[in-house]
Amino acid sequence: MEEMKLAKLTKGILDFMFCSGIIVCVTLPFTLKLAGAYMTDFQTFYYPLLLLFFLSGIFAVLIILELRRMFSTVLKQDCFVEENVRSLKKMGTYSFCIAAISVLRLFIVITPAVLVVILVFMIAGLFSKVLSHVFEQAVTYKLENDLTI
Repeated sequence: MEEMKLAKLTKGILDFMFCSGIIVCVTLPFTLKLAGAYMTDFQTFYYPLLLLFFLSGIFAVLIILELRRMFSTVLKQDCFVEENVRSLKKMGTYSFCIAAISVLRLFIVITPAVLVVILVFMIAGLFSKVLSHVFEQAVTYKLENDLTI
């Protein structure tokens, strides 16, 4: 019972992050201009950074969308389904896209944070791809077990 409370709380947080992510992407032109008043790199490279941040934001929102889909199966107490395998594969691809976009940022502004983002999303992409194979195997075992009964 306690686990379901945690799953529902997590789903609520993901819903909030999804809506917030969309708002951040939509308001990015304004917030990037505002940030340019404090950091000259944002003024100098406004359009390239706007494009790169927007694309990264879209892929981040897509990752959250897939996580929301996965959590709905958790709430139904039916996690090992083909839909989750597809979601994990997509999340891995989206993570690699964010890492690639961040590599492009290195040609504009090199900061330690960009290097950390690249590393984190490469690891997240690899983790998602490996976990998708684990889930795929679990789905296969579940289907075989269901047919046996």
